[in-house]
Amino acid sequence: MQNNKYGHHFEVSLPDRQWPDKRISRAPAWCSVDLRDGNQALAVPMNVGEKLRLYEELLRIGFKEIEVGFPAASDTEYEFIRKLIDENRVPEGVSLQVLTQAREHLIKKTFDAIRGAREAIVHLYNSTSALQRKVTFKMTRPEIIEIARKGARMVREYADALEAEGTKVRMEYSPESFSDTELDFALEICEAVKDIWRPTPDNKLIVNLPETVQYRSPNVYADQIEWMSRNIKDRDCVEISVHTHNDRGTGVAATEMALMAGAERVEGTLFGNGERTGNLDIVTVALNMYSEGIDPHLDFTHLPEVRAVYEECTRMKVPPRHPYAGDLVFTAFSGSHQDAIKKGMDMLKDSHGKWEVPYLLIDPTDIGCTYEAIIRINSQSGKGGVAYVLASEFGYDLPKGMHQQVGDFVNAKADKLGKELSPNEINNIFQDEFVKREFPIRLLSYKISPAEPDNENNKEVRISAKALINGEEKVLSEKGNGPINALVNALAAAGLKNFKLLDYRSHAIGKGSATNSAAYICLERASDKANIWGVGVDSNIESAGLKGLICAYNRLNAAS
Repeated sequence: MQNNKYGHHFEVSLPDRQWPDKRISRAPAWCSVDLRDGNQALAVPMNVGEKLRLYEELLRIGFKEIEVGFPAASDTEYEFIRKLIDENRVPEGVSLQVLTQAREHLIKKTFDAIRGAREAIVHLYNSTSALQRKVTFKMTRPEIIEIARKGARMVREYADALEAEGTKVRMEYSPESFSDTELDFALEICEAVKDIWRPTPDNKLIVNLPETVQYRSPNVYADQIEWMSRNIKDRDCVEISVHTHNDRGTGVAATEMALMAGAERVEGTLFGNGERTGNLDIVTVALNMYSEGIDPHLDFTHLPEVRAVYEECTRMKVPPRHPYAGDLVFTAFSGSHQDAIKKGMDMLKDSHGKWEVPYLLIDPTDIGCTYEAIIRINSQSGKGGVAYVLASEFGYDLPKGMHQQVGDFVNAKADKLGKELSPNEINNIFQDEFVKREFPIRLLSYKISPAEPDNENNKEVRISAKALINGEEKVLSEKGNGPINALVNALAAAGLKNFKLLDYRSHAIGKGSATNSAAYICLERASDKANIWGVGVDSNIESAGLKGLICAYNRLNAAS
């Protein structure tokens, strides 16, 4: 690797930088550029219908500024913008943003496209970096500044005419490739535009400082933003906006640091769609704020629906590990993670409304997801994960002492199959091994009666049970202080008792008339002191306990 080919970029001198001690405390103004910057990056650009559907979703989310296109670029762009205005599809308080280069015929068509809008932002740009000046334009600094001045004068002239017709026009200027532009030059060209536009505190100039290509680490970009924010004149007449890309994979970090450095406005796209490695992902930045208790002023309570619209309109796919929106971002396969998550979920009722679940940054239900996929099971999973799935999906509240035994068995099955197990597959494995074991003993029927019918002080009961024992039908009969104790005694009387009863507990599954009982029985095997669990399920709690005892017995003897 020839790393000496790189490193031509200059540094920022800001020894008294303030941004590292700042904190993001409120949401910025958001501008979606999905319909323009995002759209131009698609292999198949959206048609008018697709753009309209995504536009309506952006409104639903709560965007107040939406860059709807480059009207001079194509008839589709122009027609879409006219459709929004002519069909009165722009709610009050929402500004349509349109993009143009500093050429008169492009600016004229841009203003034709927004005629009749209540509020509009005209976004003028030209590239300013030393590399672009050298390679693309072969122009000097003064020549590049003159391009910006000429464009600003034309925008001002057309804006005055449109404002006379009742449209409120704001101007946005971007020194494209700002992050690779000398700061003194970036400031000079922005001041030149500002002098022509004459912004006020009530109608600010949006100075958009894009990280068009990420050349350096995000802290350098933050230095650039702070330097510009501190040095531009009439700061109260300017709104500093940022527009980061993701070439180094740090678009989110660069934006968050830029907000700490004084930026007030953010441009980006849903899920980071954009040229090369993409634009800033607004969803991630907004939900990062939300996770810290800051209202992002964007509504992502229906994030799976947002994703579905995005994927349908753009034909792009959100990766499974994408922050917040991916299929697997709330999912734990690791045993230790699953155990911690289960304990956190169990404690939620005592958390007084605070979200305190290990490994889960936010509550999935806050963004329209369910708890169903929080814990998924493969060969790497642990005892707590299997117990969580059985509890959350099927209502089995396994005793803690049973978790390891069930978890080990299910995980061994997953390892043998070499795949992730669905909840239904987990339950089927659990039923076959821990609930429905019917050999060597199968309980056919039983009757419980008082042990001594004429003695009211005697609390013992007698069981008379028909059972298949190694395929032969026999009757087991004995008394005890309850049905389970009586059946244990009956097994002993038949010479079948090779265990000690250690634990018995039960609970209801379901609600109303569909309620069943689940009974958990733990036996200690006499030969090696191993603990073996079995489960009985029945609508009758007494029957559930007896079935659980027989199941545990069968597992104990099958394993001996």
